[in-house]
Amino acid sequence: MSDHRSSAPRDADPVSAAPVIRSSARARATSASRSRVRSSGVNTTPPYCRPAARPPARKAPHRATGHTGAVPDEANPAVVFDLGGVLIDWNPRYLYRQLFDDHAEMERFLAEVCTDDWHRQHDLGADILESCQRLAATHPAHREMIIAWAERGEEMAAGQIDDTVAILTSLKSAGVPCYALSNMEPDAFAIRYDRFAFMKLFDGFVISGHEGVAKPDPQIFRILLDRFPLDPAATVFIDDAQRNIDAAREFGLRTVHFSSPAQLRQELRQLGY
Repeated sequence: MSDHRSSAPRDADPVSAAPVIRSSARARATSASRSRVRSSGVNTTPPYCRPAARPPARKAPHRATGHTGAVPDEANPAVVFDLGGVLIDWNPRYLYRQLFDDHAEMERFLAEVCTDDWHRQHDLGADILESCQRLAATHPAHREMIIAWAERGEEMAAGQIDDTVAILTSLKSAGVPCYALSNMEPDAFAIRYDRFAFMKLFDGFVISGHEGVAKPDPQIFRILLDRFPLDPAATVFIDDAQRNIDAAREFGLRTVHFSSPAQLRQELRQLGY
């Protein structure tokens, strides 16, 4: 999971400021279930986020202007959430702090071995265990630490960000359709769909690992807009990565660059939610 990726830079050692539910025992149990999902051969993906036949790609519209006021009354407002870093507190350090005694050594490992570029292939649908085995073959001294990414990966998700979940719940209670657009591995999505009750609030999902394309690639935004009945000018896209915000704006989506639940709540109010 990379967006699904902590909003803090990889060379930092962040401690989330937002309240989260942490459960290492449950995370270990769900990490074990990852291998069962992978080996069962059963499609556990909910029907509303399975890949659909893709229509012809649409051109990104000219960037819309004036996206600072309320959604017009005649529009059909909707909100699209990123998951990691916005609703789920994900960071590989939650796992690797348990495995490394030396902080600097852990940071070197994440910067030089299990890198962002390597992990991005998982978000595109690559099998995590096979990916870890290949990487371990080139870094045998780190084999145990690399394989832990596959076997204990759910321990990287500390829990839900409670105050953002409250915002999602309020929007749904007000009748606002809500969707998720996330860079996430297929196995991880299946586990977290069961792990986090708030996932059942969404009206639909676009998950990179199911689509074979990840943010900020424009194609994943085309999939979102083609799959669901969204009016870009009336849809707010929330993400903690600026590159994804920039890509969404090219399709005329209204955007909130997430930094905290309080900031998100304030900006949604300014947008008329």
